[in-house]
Amino acid sequence: MPSNSDILAVILGGGQGKRLYPLTQERSKPAVPIAGKYRLIDIPISNCINSNIYRIAVLTQFNSVSLHRHITNTYNFDSFHTGWVQIWAAEQTMERMEWYQGTADAVRKQLFEIQSSRSKYVLILAGDHLYRMDYSKMAAFHWEKNADVTVAVQPITRAEASRFGLLKRDQSAEIVDFAEKPTDPNILDNFVTRDDAEKPYLASMGIYLFNLDVLIDILTMKSGRKDFNDFGYDIIPHCVANEPSVYGYEFSGYWRDIGTIRSFYETNLELSMPHPSFDIHDQNSPIYTHGRFLPGSRCSDCELHDVLISEGCIINQANINHSVIGIRSIIRSDTRIKDTVMMGADYYDHSGDIPMGIGNNCDIEGAIIDKNVRMGQDVYIRPFPPGTELDTDAYSVKDGIVVIPKRTILPSGTRITPEA
Repeated sequence: MPSNSDILAVILGGGQGKRLYPLTQERSKPAVPIAGKYRLIDIPISNCINSNIYRIAVLTQFNSVSLHRHITNTYNFDSFHTGWVQIWAAEQTMERMEWYQGTADAVRKQLFEIQSSRSKYVLILAGDHLYRMDYSKMAAFHWEKNADVTVAVQPITRAEASRFGLLKRDQSAEIVDFAEKPTDPNILDNFVTRDDAEKPYLASMGIYLFNLDVLIDILTMKSGRKDFNDFGYDIIPHCVANEPSVYGYEFSGYWRDIGTIRSFYETNLELSMPHPSFDIHDQNSPIYTHGRFLPGSRCSDCELHDVLISEGCIINQANINHSVIGIRSIIRSDTRIKDTVMMGADYYDHSGDIPMGIGNNCDIEGAIIDKNVRMGQDVYIRPFPPGTELDTDAYSVKDGIVVIPKRTILPSGTRITPEA
């Protein structure tokens, strides 16, 4: 019988991350901090470890230094363990000079490394989703169906349909039709496959399990399809329409694609609520990350409502509501924070005219504050109308959300409002 030790997990590091800009100005998408102390890459790697899949490759290309550092410092198995987490960076060779041209092209360019791992199955994962999934159940489904390819699928609403790959399954769960991000109403109507008015569609989660020989055949000249560069647009439709057997494994748990500033913002704030849909406090399937030797957070004379606070913070006489406060955050007296994601800092620094953190008497609402920001006194921030897009030297507005980029210095008295 096959086992999880036969599976190689390949996590796609993503492209330039334009939809998460300016959070991706200096880092790749999987390196973006989430939930105060983690990074997005921690989610799929943790799912692999919790699923007893211990050979994991992360494919990177853009702004990958911080991601490399995080993975190198975090995921080191002991010498008696056969597992590893490796970085497979895009590279130029004598045979090919171009960078990755898409998700499938990234895997194609690493086929030598994949074959060298001596794995029989390849699990393709995205690096910018939030979910908790036992991949061993998907693998068992794959083997039970004797599938060539298995796609993880999830029910979605009509409003979400045009953002995902939609599919149809027959009674045996084999996928018989597939369309990537359709917008034509006629095509959308054709993919209504569930007797559920709220969630009538089945969507691809961007999680694929391939038999290695099938994956090699599709990605190499054997099939004459070397121009297939993307899994969603090229590979999966080709497999559904041709010989490989493709099955849909339905996953009904929590899953969010954190590909935009709006989804990133709302997903983070949801984690601060008393009973979030995704519970990071799960001792059976923990999320792993870099171990930091930080003290517990100190909150003095504060008023806190629905706040997720990470370790190492120093907060004095502040009113914080419905917000996420990242590691080493410094928040000074008489400051009000609401509906805000604050990523914290990489180090403590109280020097300079404007020290690290948020100054006295600030009023911040509807913002994402990236790491190592220095904010003076009496700074006033308010959200913009949804859909507003604006870029300045000091801040950006994405879908109405104010984003303060990493290492920004905001002078005392700064006002960021729609009326300013």
